[in-house]
Amino acid sequence: MDACDTRVRAYKNGKTFEQCKVIAESLNPTFKDQIEIHGKILWTEILNQVDHDELIYKLTLKFLRQDGYDIGNSKIPEVKKFIL
Repeated sequence: MDACDTRVRAYKNGKTFEQCKVIAESLNPTFKDQIEIHGKILWTEILNQVDHDELIYKLTLKFLRQDGYDIGNSKIPEVKKFIL
């Protein structure tokens, strides 16, 4: 039985998963700057800036969470710094 190799599967615009990760990581400094300036960034703003690419959007949120940001939830769709 043949199985798809997820490591080489083409996503939106023919990008591999690894290429999507690199793009998401490269966009995060821009989002972090916006959070520093405005105190938060809305999920819709992130989605617009990643050109509605769902995989890059999700990876961006994942990397922001790993970097210590509160990525919110469905009731609070915004990313901001954790307040201790």
